[in-house]
Amino acid sequence: MATHMRRKLIALRRVTCYSLSKVEGSLEGQHHVPLFLQVRTKKRYFIPPSTGLKGKMQENTEAKAKAAGIVFRQQYMERPINIACTAGVFDPYIPPEGDARLSSLSKEGLKQRTEQLRQSAASQLAIRKIKEHDSEFTTKIFAERAQEIFIEAHNCLTNFNKEKLHSLLTERCYPEMTRGNRYKTIRWRFVESLELPRVVHARCPDMISKGNLYGQVTVRMHSRQTLSIYDRFGRLMLGSEEQPKDVLEYLVLERHLVNPYGCWRLHGKIVPSWAPAKDPIIKTVMIAGPELKPGEEFDALNYNVAKPAAVQWNKWKQQVSSRCFLHEPVKAASFSIMINQQSDIRKKTSW
Repeated sequence: MATHMRRKLIALRRVTCYSLSKVEGSLEGQHHVPLFLQVRTKKRYFIPPSTGLKGKMQENTEAKAKAAGIVFRQQYMERPINIACTAGVFDPYIPPEGDARLSSLSKEGLKQRTEQLRQSAASQLAIRKIKEHDSEFTTKIFAERAQEIFIEAHNCLTNFNKEKLHSLLTERCYPEMTRGNRYKTIRWRFVESLELPRVVHARCPDMISKGNLYGQVTVRMHSRQTLSIYDRFGRLMLGSEEQPKDVLEYLVLERHLVNPYGCWRLHGKIVPSWAPAKDPIIKTVMIAGPELKPGEEFDALNYNVAKPAAVQWNKWKQQVSSRCFLHEPVKAASFSIMINQQSDIRKKTSW
């Protein structure tokens, strides 16, 4: 038994000593290509530059990243295009002067009616092309549907429902309607329709290729609406919630006819050159209150603040200038004009 155990230990000792000697030999030996070790030790990692350090010179980060082995993605300067809609209104409709004022039985009204019939030949050809891609398209039903889209889009604009607006407006019309409305409150209401909406113009342009067709239909809508816009402090800037106005609009709706999942969306609006000017924005004027002594509070004085009438800025300026010209006594009150920084709102009564 002892001899058997002795033989096992000798064999185990030989194996362990051979493995240890092999490890020592591998540690003392060099790599067969020693250049790899030098290159690996010289590898440097790219550290992004920190922002906000003053007095530090700007270094070329792209050269550093290239030395570290990081390749920057090539930046293309081409502007991306969107083929879901066109960039404008193709062959826009020219509204006749005096529309919604002249009777169709008068002499001038009959002239306008005959001229519209002559120009409707191109519209009929465009409607035929639209019906080839949309078999359910009819001018009568489409005009009513366009009015529903118009009302629904403006209701979503007052609530600023972005998801719903993108399904009702094209990519061209969306920034035009939502620009500058971030800190403003819009109150819009559709009262009634004075005349039935009707299709007055239709075009079927193509873009990029000959078969890529778009349908553009202009709808005439004469309705009564109310619009009021308030700034971020709750002051009235434009319009009135109680006084409705008659609005004549020419809406342009567009659809990508080649796309089987496309739908009609609001694309723009045609403003005629003979349209009257819009009302200017109401400027807020602050009347200085009483001077307070140290330790006094304004609420403790029970001061009655007079509520001035909502007079527009241009009318108030004319009144003051006329008084100064006639040498009439003007009340000695200091007026400081608080002009809102975001007064670049569009002077439109519809949106």
